[in-house]
Amino acid sequence: MNRILRLALICTTLFSFSILGIVRAAAQQVPNPGSRTLMDAHNCYPYFEWWSDRIDRALSAGTPLAIEQDLGWFTDKKTGKSWSIVTHGQPYSGEEPTMDKYFFERVRPIVEQALQQGNKGDWPLITLNLDFKDNKPEHLAAVLTLLRKYQDWLSSAPKTARDQDVQPLDVKPILVLTGESDAQQAVFFDQLKTGDRVLAFGAIHTEHKAPQAAPEVLGEEKATNYRRWWNNPWRVVEAGGQQQAGEWTEEKMNRLRALVERAHGNGLWIRFYTLDGATEEELSSHGWFHGYDFGTLDAARIRWRAAIAAHVDYVASDQYELLGSQIRNGARADSNQSK
Repeated sequence: MNRILRLALICTTLFSFSILGIVRAAAQQVPNPGSRTLMDAHNCYPYFEWWSDRIDRALSAGTPLAIEQDLGWFTDKKTGKSWSIVTHGQPYSGEEPTMDKYFFERVRPIVEQALQQGNKGDWPLITLNLDFKDNKPEHLAAVLTLLRKYQDWLSSAPKTARDQDVQPLDVKPILVLTGESDAQQAVFFDQLKTGDRVLAFGAIHTEHKAPQAAPEVLGEEKATNYRRWWNNPWRVVEAGGQQQAGEWTEEKMNRLRALVERAHGNGLWIRFYTLDGATEEELSSHGWFHGYDFGTLDAARIRWRAAIAAHVDYVASDQYELLGSQIRNGARADSNQSK
């Protein structure tokens, strides 16, 4: 009898560990809010003929990461033909790269290797952050067509009749995020048929809110089946933003934590942009903007470490390699502390 009980206990224990392993594996395949901090490669595309290596620099920092692509709608006056281009803004020349060529074909080897290996622990490997310079319906429709071309690479969820019915993601190597525009929701979600795959996920509405408002005011909305993240300029943490930041204080850290906790409590990923600390020479030679610069690398690093400690999901910077290294070092430190 004792032998039977022992065998039963062993079988029950093995079954429990098996179920636990399945649950853990499933959990690893879902990038839950707060589960990891990623370097978000800000403005990761060329300006005219300059800085075409930005995507290579970003990818050299290692995956998982996020990559931002700004998109404009170009119309050739001679032919009348229009297409989506990767650009920071007008004037457009028509020589700008397309996202198909500049982003998707560049990451093809990474994605195809990931699909072949099937190790989903770090998926999505790349979060593609789309910043539309216009919301023309034909532009949004063209981008949706492009996303469908690469649908097998993209994390998705089934379209539901009600946006409030949040569905789990089928996680793939790439996750596509877009903005808070209702015009984008119309194309990427509302106009889909029930059961179609949602391929791009929007941000909650915050554009017209006071940046120093309480977290529950700024982050009033909860996650929906379409809107799954919250995008923030740094001035919501430090009044006046990077140029007027001053010293990092405990009060500011508490503000950052409160914003992050609000986002994660509402089922949202949260992003802050753009945290740089560069010299005048670096700003000029790399095409980075003064408005995003804290003035020194040390000042930026303090904020990077704070964001990692607060479990911010996406930290945007133009200093891809340095921030990527900071995040990896932070992850190793957390791992060592847990042992």
